[in-house]
Amino acid sequence: MPALSNKRILWISVVVIVMAILAAVGRRQGWWGQTPPLEVAVEKVAARSLVETVLASGKIQPITEVKISSEVSGEIVVLNIKEGDAVRKGQLLAKINPEMMAAALDRNEAAVNNAKSGLASAKVRLRQLQNILRLTVEPAYKRTAKLYEDKVATQAEWEAARSQYESAQQDIETAQQAVEGAEFMVQSAKASQNEMRGQLARTNILAPMDGIVTKLSVELGERVVGTIQMAGTEMIRIADLTRMEVRVDVSESDVVRVSNGDSVKVEVDAYPGRIFEGVVREIANSSSASALPGTGGADQVTNFMVKISMLGDNQGPNFLFRPGMSASAEITTRRVDKALSLPINAVTLRDPDGQPVGSGSDSGTDEDQEGNSQGSAQGQGGNNESGGSNVGNDREVVFVRKGDEVEQRTVVTGIQDDRFIQITSGLKAGEEVVVAPYSAISRDLSKGRKIKVVPQDQLFQGKD
Repeated sequence: MPALSNKRILWISVVVIVMAILAAVGRRQGWWGQTPPLEVAVEKVAARSLVETVLASGKIQPITEVKISSEVSGEIVVLNIKEGDAVRKGQLLAKINPEMMAAALDRNEAAVNNAKSGLASAKVRLRQLQNILRLTVEPAYKRTAKLYEDKVATQAEWEAARSQYESAQQDIETAQQAVEGAEFMVQSAKASQNEMRGQLARTNILAPMDGIVTKLSVELGERVVGTIQMAGTEMIRIADLTRMEVRVDVSESDVVRVSNGDSVKVEVDAYPGRIFEGVVREIANSSSASALPGTGGADQVTNFMVKISMLGDNQGPNFLFRPGMSASAEITTRRVDKALSLPINAVTLRDPDGQPVGSGSDSGTDEDQEGNSQGSAQGQGGNNESGGSNVGNDREVVFVRKGDEVEQRTVVTGIQDDRFIQITSGLKAGEEVVVAPYSAISRDLSKGRKIKVVPQDQLFQGKD
């Protein structure tokens, strides 16, 4: 029995040793105990010409458009135009009933004549008093004063002569003030007369510029409110349709990349398939906030108006562009030739420990994530020139192929277009980087992970 037990122990030991050897060899050979390699597609880092653009939509409007209102209130008695007419600067467009203004002007002219008559009377009265003083009162006063000095005239006679002389001087001063008052009355009457002449002239509505009547808001016989009293009635709009612009709203995150002089490709809804050229001419300094649809005003989006001049004249009479046409603009903000770049899908975020950022929220199919990867890369700051493309402590990374494994590599990104993103630091031309599937790049890959490279079009075969 002891011999049998020893043999059993020996066999058990041999079996344990053999199993341990098989386990070690199998693990090393990948027979068991290892995660199967992840199927991925790779692409080499290559030099490309990248063009960064900002997309926006808006309306076509004339660069110069004038809204015309009457300065005086009244009935329209003449209307010489219709919408679409071409007009010249100074042309009579309409006329407001001038009868009340003309009657008021007549009253003002009468007031001017009356004031002039009063001035003439005051001047005559002044001359009369001056003559009385010079010819009568002053000589009598001087004779009495002489006689008083010679002890011939009494003091009472001298005081009476002096009183009469001083009274005459005061009368002259009063008459001079009356003349000055009459002159002011004439000036006031003339000012009222000039004002009324201006009001009468304003009953004629003249074209302030050459252009096309793009809007006619009134009819013959209609009454309008003048701008002198209040806001007034808008009557006519005249625009120079030969020079047009596109006014688009650009988000606050994109407007910082737009500059005056940037070239623009414009698509107009009325002309599908055609591309027109433009250039940024003005960027608003103040924003306009509007509520997002469906939020009831709770959430707002902040935009800035950008004005884009259309290149080339908009020749008539059948103008190519008309005010209010819808258009979309692709603004070229930057261009880099021979930029080392990768597909946008290849770049993702990792925290300082190399773990996926926000991986707990990843969901959906690989195809869905592929479609969302472009927006994710843009949100990572891929357009930051200064190399600060990492968000907080998170880093932008790619996964570089090293044989049948991957290496996690921190990179710095530059500009991007709709497909590729510039790599300014961290990679060399020719290195192979994992570009698909995006679910693997954003969540599954890590340093040293085994991979199996397959063509990209085979990654999703057999998946619904």
